[in-house]
Amino acid sequence: MDGTGGTSEGTANTGAQAAIPLSVVLPAYNEAANLPATVAGALAVLRELGGRFEVIVVDDGSRDGTGALADALARETPEVRAVHHPSNRGYGAAIRSGFAAATLPWLFFTDADGQFDLRELLPLLPHTARADIVAGYRLRRHDPWFRRLYAWLFGRLLVRALLGVRVRDLNCAFKLLRRDLVAGLDLRSDGALINAELLGKAQRAGARIVEVGVHHLPRRVGTQTGGNPRVIARAFWELLALRAEIRAPRAKLGR
Repeated sequence: MDGTGGTSEGTANTGAQAAIPLSVVLPAYNEAANLPATVAGALAVLRELGGRFEVIVVDDGSRDGTGALADALARETPEVRAVHHPSNRGYGAAIRSGFAAATLPWLFFTDADGQFDLRELLPLLPHTARADIVAGYRLRRHDPWFRRLYAWLFGRLLVRALLGVRVRDLNCAFKLLRRDLVAGLDLRSDGALINAELLGKAQRAGARIVEVGVHHLPRRVGTQTGGNPRVIARAFWELLALRAEIRAPRAKLGR
């Protein structure tokens, strides 16, 4: 990597995939109806790859039994671990807790709501030879119109203008990252700003980002929680603070 940072679009490779040591992080808030299938899908893909792996479920103060279910899955499968927040701290906090609990050189995070096919992790893997972050973007987004509008206003306008982050789908929860890169970014966001903070700080550090298209599935059960006005307002104020932080003197990324 040349250390200059930047993004590029990757071409999907569906051939044989090289296994990498991988920690899969699944943030979950009231996802009891979706969690077992999501974990099962992750385990199937990871076992097929044949490398070292772990699946970390982060229960973010759920009230529907998600935490107990995560514990049961961990008891059944040695590769699964459960991390608990006593109360709901937010999406960013759940992702950060998962990253902190991870032990393997590469991180992958996605949501526990079943809106992604975990087999689409496979085309991301070849890009790890030249990228620090492989970021999925949704080829067609299956979300309510107001969430799509918010994503366009926030990701396409505000984050691009204030942070200079130019990716096709800022908040797509399908990202593969080097753990040593993430460890040096000092992520602090507890809420919806986590993707902007992650990519903004990584870009400033000179990280190489590759984007790969993935399919987004309709939510089958449960309720989305990320688009309420309070979450959006907090993300906006956090974005202004993050802009000032990212404008501070830059530290280059090392290999």
